[in-house]
Amino acid sequence: MGLLGLLGLLWAVVVGPTVLAAAPIPEEVKPIRVDGNTSDVRCYTCHGEKGFSVPLGEGLRSKQRLLYIDRAKLQESVHGKRLCVECHRDIDQIPHRPGVKRAVDCVRCHEDLHDKGWGRIKGKDGTVLDKVVQNIAFYMESVHGKPRQDGSGRPNAGCPDCHDGHNISAKGTPGREAFRLSTPVVCGRCHEEPLHLYQNSVHGTEVLRYGNFKAAVCSDCHTAHRISSPHQDPARLVITKSCGNCHHESYETYTATYHGQVNVLGYTNTAKCFDCHTGHSNQKVSSPHSTVFGKNRELTCKKCHQGVSPGFLSFQPHGNAKDFDRYPELWLASKFMILLLIGVFLFFWTHSALWFYRESKDKAAGLLPVHTEATQGERSYVQRFPALWRLAHLMFALSIMTLAFSGMTVLYSDSFWAPAVARVLGGSAVMAKVHRVAAVLFTLVFFIHLGAVLYRIFWLQRKTFRWFGPTSLVPNWQDLKDFIAMVRWFFGKGPRPTFDHWAYWEKFDYWAPFWGMFIIGSSGLILWFPKTAGEFFPGWIFNVATVIHGEEAFLAVVFIFSVHFFNCHFRPSKFPLDIMMFVGRMPVSEFQHERQREYHRLVQNGEMERLLVDPPSSRKKFWSRVLGFTLIAIGLTLLFITLSGFGLHVWEGKL
Repeated sequence: MGLLGLLGLLWAVVVGPTVLAAAPIPEEVKPIRVDGNTSDVRCYTCHGEKGFSVPLGEGLRSKQRLLYIDRAKLQESVHGKRLCVECHRDIDQIPHRPGVKRAVDCVRCHEDLHDKGWGRIKGKDGTVLDKVVQNIAFYMESVHGKPRQDGSGRPNAGCPDCHDGHNISAKGTPGREAFRLSTPVVCGRCHEEPLHLYQNSVHGTEVLRYGNFKAAVCSDCHTAHRISSPHQDPARLVITKSCGNCHHESYETYTATYHGQVNVLGYTNTAKCFDCHTGHSNQKVSSPHSTVFGKNRELTCKKCHQGVSPGFLSFQPHGNAKDFDRYPELWLASKFMILLLIGVFLFFWTHSALWFYRESKDKAAGLLPVHTEATQGERSYVQRFPALWRLAHLMFALSIMTLAFSGMTVLYSDSFWAPAVARVLGGSAVMAKVHRVAAVLFTLVFFIHLGAVLYRIFWLQRKTFRWFGPTSLVPNWQDLKDFIAMVRWFFGKGPRPTFDHWAYWEKFDYWAPFWGMFIIGSSGLILWFPKTAGEFFPGWIFNVATVIHGEEAFLAVVFIFSVHFFNCHFRPSKFPLDIMMFVGRMPVSEFQHERQREYHRLVQNGEMERLLVDPPSSRKKFWSRVLGFTLIAIGLTLLFITLSGFGLHVWEGKL
């Protein structure tokens, strides 16, 4: 190529497409054909010259598009070993054809290389190229990958808008750290207002002023490629979880609150990190400019909770039950509930296991009575429970199961089954309403029953009722004697004890809801009406109420569907189902075996005949079994999901 040809080549490239379109390439400058093997040396002839650029418009003062490529930086980048033509596939000659809009298709290039199996370089997250292709898939579904609304067909943000294709540094290199620190500025080219807020935030100060590459940048919160609109639920959930990548303890304590539990379930109707701390202008909580500092907290809380009270404002949203020094009340409440759980289940599961062992031996030895089906009209059954008692029992069962499903789903929101159950129940907002309706139903049945009992004691039977008599549910010394006799029978040291109208375990089952009603009910009311509770109690009462409400609910659910189910249905003499609570009566032979003291007392007093009734009809027995097995199936399902959720928390050290 002569001197004139070289000058023509430089003129063609420097002046740009507009001029080239108007002037043909001189004949002396013969185009060089470009193919897949063309050396980069030919490209650097022009693009390797510092200041090499083309005008973006007409006139000498037009802005220039810089086309200079720093060869040293490119060769040190992840693309350093690739030929220029591997990315610039639409180049077919040098000088380039004028008037052609050119673009590098990053997506196609990486996917082609991936399909060919190139670059199986193992990294921390698998093969590097696999990760790139995965990020491409994320990008194509992201808000950046969607086409612009101006009809141009261009994406909202393409790869070159965020990445310098000629200077992409590998992980762990100084160049990668520099790229990370430049992220806010790169994002700020489009998102100017968020960048302005970020610059003065605690994160922005660390990154932009002090060069702390460990501080949060845009991609840490919004992700790098899987970006969705921050006004939509997926992004709000991701951003909240992203906070936990750096603020581990704060995120763990947040997810122990109702706010965080709902968020973990996949719903955004409760407060998230940025609702309280803001998204881009967040400050240290000790800063007077922080939205959760001092009087600022009231304004922040009022965004969701109108008319907050002093106690409400002192609630600790990140209270840690493991930190006695900072949260002594919460620590004590948590440890008390753990000891209570251990004590209750150690005692009653041991009791059930020994009972099962002893009764199984008696059954195998033929010592248990065989109850034959009686024919209609024989008056061979004893009436135990009237219809209203059975209805109250059913209402209790249904309300407890509803409370358990809606409550355990929130308490163990991080369990594998919780999101599915939440969807079935209609989502977190509906679950909250369902939970409260069930709580009201349980409370109504409880107090109606209590009123009926008091009316019976103090009016109908005011002259004959004995507080410690055989038909009273008040515990007495005979219950202690029966328990000791039962333990002796467990170990083969004595005969099976006989019982009167109520056995000691039935009295415990009866009085347990009174304890639960007080503990779960009072803590539930505090959480339901925080504004009112905050007028009378300090803020830590909400933290304590959250712990007690959840742990006591766990105790109730597991006790009812393990111990109570065993006592009534799963011990060998009752398995698989006792329908007595549904039909209200039991065979005389069974009654004589289990309530021998009551049987002899009734016979001796001439009252036995009054309690004899006909057997329940076959139809009634059938539907009682259907109802009974249905309730047992629901109860066992609740037992499984509750224990699995609790086990996960134990495994992860969250207790």
